This record gives sequence, structure tokens and C-alpha cells, in this order.
Amino acid sequence: MKRRHLLGCLAALPLAQALGRPGIVQRPLARVIVDNDFAGDPDGLVALAHQLLAPATRTVLVTASALAPRLARMAGLDPERTAQDGARRARALLRLAGPGLRPPVVADGAAQAIVDAALRDDPLPLVLACGGPLTNVAAALRLQPAIAARMRLVWIGGTAAGDDGAEYNLATDVAAARFVLEETRIPVLQIPSEEYRRFQVSVATLNAEVAPLSPLARWLVNQYRHLPPFVRLGGTLTFGDSPLVTATAFDPAATPFITRTVGGREIRMAHSLDPQLNFADFTALLRAHARRA
Repeated sequence: MKRRHLLGCLAALPLAQALGRPGIVQRPLARVIVDNDFAGDPDGLVALAHQLLAPATRTVLVTASALAPRLARMAGLDPERTAQDGARRARALLRLAGPGLRPPVVADGAAQAIVDAALRDDPLPLVLACGGPLTNVAAALRLQPAIAARMRLVWIGGTAAGDDGAEYNLATDVAAARFVLEETRIPVLQIPSEEYRRFQVSVATLNAEVAPLSPLARWLVNQYRHLPPFVRLGGTLTFGDSPLVTATAFDPAATPFITRTVGGREIRMAHSLDPQLNFADFTALLRAHARRA
């Protein structure tokens, strides 16, 4: 084989293959919009980092929603500015993630940004992964109802037992949740509190095993060293928004579900998720990202 032809073949291969290194090549199977209240518990930032690094998805937009005013005041934040505060934290994370992983981050105008992304033609299906209240999702669907047919929603919120008033993401904006779940036809996979609260990581693991992996990992762990006062510190800390990555970047078999009827239509509700699978994937991706940086 001539040298020029060989070099051309190598250029067409992923770097790991071209160098003879073992590796299974993954390509994006879906576009993802990440919507979350990033000014609150740091688990939203953890899930964002995982989503950005996941090779099976391409994050095209990040939108920030507001905290409940009561929690904002407890954290010493301006209740009118928590979406902007959350967007600032998301942008700080993106700077550490690197230039190839920097989708737009929007607080003001989030609904319009979601609509624009949903109307953009792309062969990859679109998923809106929401780890907070459904405020921005509802606003986007009210602004342009047709986008309900152009994407699906994965939402961290509510409870399987039906005691939804005690669950923060739903209770923060009940009207938005009722509108999205009962009055629209957007396909929904709901991840209730009984599932997402099982995604726990020990403090010792974060300090000893996660923080040393990379500057990005160290920054994420450091967010847990400055917890808002409404988060209780025990022997474990929550990665409660990480199921969003399980539901968008893993094989569908990793997200079993049942169906329930809400507002005359079916909603899928996830169950029996595997926190260890998610955590192992995240730490492996952090290691790989550190090697590339």
C-alpha cells in the first residue's frame, strides 16, 4: 500500500483506532437540550458534565431555570436572579470542559431558545432533559405548541406514590407541570423521586476517587464543599439529576418503565435504574476527558 493511501485511510479512522489502541467507537444517537436550576443543588452540574462528555448524545443547548424564592433567600441569592446565577455556573463548567463542548447557555429567553432548537432540522432526534421545575419547558410549549411533536421530554420530578406536593421540582411550579403533563402531547419519561434519590455517592468516594481525576472533576467536587443551606450534608451526597444521562445516553433497556394515564394520555415512569452503572460511566468519561485535555 502506498504511503499516501495509508495516511488517507488513517485520517478517516478515529484516533484510537488509527494508533492501534483498543476502543469501541460511539457516535451521537440524539441531540439533547439540558434544562436545570443550576443555582441549587450541585447535582444539576454533575449531570450536565456527564451529558456533555457522553459520546452517545450531542448537547446542543443548556437553559437555566429559577429556584423557588424561599430556597433562593435561604442561600442568600436574589430570587429574581437565580436563573442567571445558574447560567453563570453552567458557563464556568463549560469552560473547564473545553472548546469542543460549549453549547449555548441561556437564562433570559430560555423558552425561545428551546423553540429555536426544536425547529432546527437535524437527522438526530431531540430530547429535552429537565432536572428542575418544568417552567421553561411549559413556556416553550406555550410559545410554540408544534414543538411537542419534534422532541421528547425526560423529567426528574414528581413521585411514583402520587404524593407530588412533597417533591421539589413539581411543587416549585405546579402549574407548569400540570400544563406539560396534562395539556400537551409531548412524549414524557418521568423519573420520580423514589428513583432519583437512590443516586447517591459517598463523600469519601468524591474526595478520594473523583476529585483527583481531572480539573473538571475537582471543580465539580468543590461545588459540594459549598452547599446551599437547604442541602443537608450526610455520609452521602446526591447525584439525583444523573438519571437524565441514563435515560438519554444509555441503551433503552437501562431505563425500564411503566405507563400511567395523566390527562387522558400515557406518561412513561422509570423504575429500577442502576446508579452504579451511571457512576462508573461518569468516572470513566472523566478519566478519558483528562487524558485528552
